[in-house]
Amino acid sequence: MTNSNEKSTAPFFDHAGLVHITEKEFDVVIDLKYAQTDNFTGQVIYLHDQCFLHPIAANALQKAVKVAKNLGYKIKVFDAFRPQSAQERLWQVCPNPDYVADPTIGSNHTRGVAIDLTLLDMTTGEELDMGTGFDTMDVRSHHFYLGLGQEIMQINRMRLLTVMLTAGFVHHPREWWHYQLPHATSFDLVNADI
Repeated sequence: MTNSNEKSTAPFFDHAGLVHITEKEFDVVIDLKYAQTDNFTGQVIYLHDQCFLHPIAANALQKAVKVAKNLGYKIKVFDAFRPQSAQERLWQVCPNPDYVADPTIGSNHTRGVAIDLTLLDMTTGEELDMGTGFDTMDVRSHHFYLGLGQEIMQINRMRLLTVMLTAGFVHHPREWWHYQLPHATSFDLVNADI
């Protein structure tokens, strides 16, 4: 058992039927923001740095990786499965249903069918400029916000949208980084925690 200040590297959630997403097996970069203080809460929310998805979402991610690669990009993952306890902590910091799902209803991240991500240029390794950082909770993060330049709106965000729609995901209108499976709320909440 790890103490509260240690991050475990042991695999989690095998009993919940989730797929462990690794950089090597999925050819992605994983930068789980809630396993660090570099997120809107300024707190470490996850005591692990491992990434999981529902099997159907994991298959769709594999498709997205191939589409992105064909366009010269690599996927960088910020968040995927989120335990209920973590959702409750996020809600305590920001009880705004426009950006954080009310944990009494349930988050699609807690269903394992939502993923937060961006694109990296495969040549330079740099993130594409999406106009805001991950988890910027204001109108500039809305997917089709018109106050951003052409490079961001008509090119970079549309590249990400194209990759993810082609792979079978749908977008979140208020968060350019958030994609999920269609009919996400038809999936059960995953009762697994850390």
